[in-house]
Amino acid sequence: MAPPPNTQLAQKEGRIALAMQALKQGYISNIYTAAQTYDVPDKTLRRRVNGINARRDSVPTNRKLTTTEELTLIEWILSMDQRGLPVRSDSIRQMANLLLQKRSQNNMLTVGQRWVYNFVQRHDSLQSKYTRKYDYQRAKCEDPTIIRDWFRLVRNTIEKYGILEEDIYNFDETGFQMGVTPTAKVITGANKGKPVSVQPGNREWVTVIDCISSSGYNVPPVIIFEGKMHQSTWYSETLPLDWVIGVSENGWTDNVLGLTWLEHVFEKHTAPCTKGVYRLLILDGHGSHLTPEFDLFCKEHLIITLCMPPHSSHLLQPLDVGCFAVLKQSYGRQIEGYMRNGVNHIDKPDFLRAFHAARTEAMTLANIQSSFAATGLVPYNPERVLSKLHTQLKTPTPPSTSHANNAPASTQAWAFETPRDTAQLALQANAIKRTALPTPTNRALAQLVKGCQLAMNSAVLLAEENRQLRHENERQKKKRAKRRAFIATGGTLTMQEGLNRSQATNIVPESGAVTEEVIVKTRAPRTCSMCKSLLHTARTCPTKQVSN
Repeated sequence: MAPPPNTQLAQKEGRIALAMQALKQGYISNIYTAAQTYDVPDKTLRRRVNGINARRDSVPTNRKLTTTEELTLIEWILSMDQRGLPVRSDSIRQMANLLLQKRSQNNMLTVGQRWVYNFVQRHDSLQSKYTRKYDYQRAKCEDPTIIRDWFRLVRNTIEKYGILEEDIYNFDETGFQMGVTPTAKVITGANKGKPVSVQPGNREWVTVIDCISSSGYNVPPVIIFEGKMHQSTWYSETLPLDWVIGVSENGWTDNVLGLTWLEHVFEKHTAPCTKGVYRLLILDGHGSHLTPEFDLFCKEHLIITLCMPPHSSHLLQPLDVGCFAVLKQSYGRQIEGYMRNGVNHIDKPDFLRAFHAARTEAMTLANIQSSFAATGLVPYNPERVLSKLHTQLKTPTPPSTSHANNAPASTQAWAFETPRDTAQLALQANAIKRTALPTPTNRALAQLVKGCQLAMNSAVLLAEENRQLRHENERQKKKRAKRRAFIATGGTLTMQEGLNRSQATNIVPESGAVTEEVIVKTRAPRTCSMCKSLLHTARTCPTKQVSN
């Protein structure tokens, strides 16, 4: 019975090592004779003598991270997975860039666009998986006839009223559970089942009303919290001052809030920048969009509304197609960052901070314009939607870019001293190996260097985690130090109005200053309940003693 392939390979490598030793010590003077004596291929032996390593021991020239750095990254990925915090590909890319920049002392070096994908593919212990299953399915009403009728209606409306492309808007509501992150593809251990992602779990509902135009402009949002009173801690100068915050009993929008958005947000921010006479507002069939008051205001202000066919917003609505998905994925990354930094409960100020960062990332000019293009509205192209009914498009991989290679670390001079990072450790190890130590010592040194590199790389990742934890801890301290006050009942307030009311009630905003002395309430002194004297209590009252 033949030995396993790994055993055969080990035996072959052993014979090659013996043949090279015989040649080096002068027992055999000819490479061909040594290959015949030790039963190894003469071409292989000749390459080894010339310093060419085996393919399995060679590192590709375009490999960005070293083997030990990749092992450190794998250990970090598996560690985060065991803690219930599986990481996404962008987090892995961030840590890989950190290791690369620390070793090369060059903050401009980064891994490639598809590096994470290739990294997962060449390591059997890793696998990309989804963290959730689908909770619901869309109604199957993708009828080409209905879609064509919709585009015909859009074209006829634009031609009838002479609406310019810059005056086409889309608005809709979307909901967030403040402490729940959406499904994402994460990197986890290959031998595990479906990965579990730990979340803060705060399921308080928040509704956001958003609106975009085909020119790339996004109208300030209206954020609707569950509650009855406005709190001063919601309003901060770090948030845009034209944002609007409203409250409702369940955190959902209603007819009043929908009309308020139309009158005080949409009309206020879009009327001054209208290019033509009419504005086209595309919306879905939500009840708050179909009230008589909503329709009357649109007619009085030359706003033409078009309602999409039922259950078709995933194909026809720009916000659903290109913006809301990116927005929620970005918000999920913000919440995952909070979890890694030890924040286990997301409150309303935390939501506003995370939503601001997510919206800045999602509502970009390019993303908004591509959303209108993907729905076939601007530029007008119904085939962009009709082609999706039975086919799925695949984005081509962008061409890779070449990067200038730095000089290898082994060519640099190095004085013997204690190494402080992986780059210095590599220089030290190469300098020691050039002293022609015996083979067993070289192997032991290689293992020692590998262990040191793993420890140093792990320290780099831990230092980054600690930096993020300290930053989040300072932010939480500042948030707890802020005083809270109720500044309004019901309705909506802009960020500027909320800040003005906070200052009027002597509450310090996030970046504000106290303008008046804070009045501290003190408890009234104790008095006798029988004679109201301040000198004693009812237990020692003289009146009580006389009556007894």
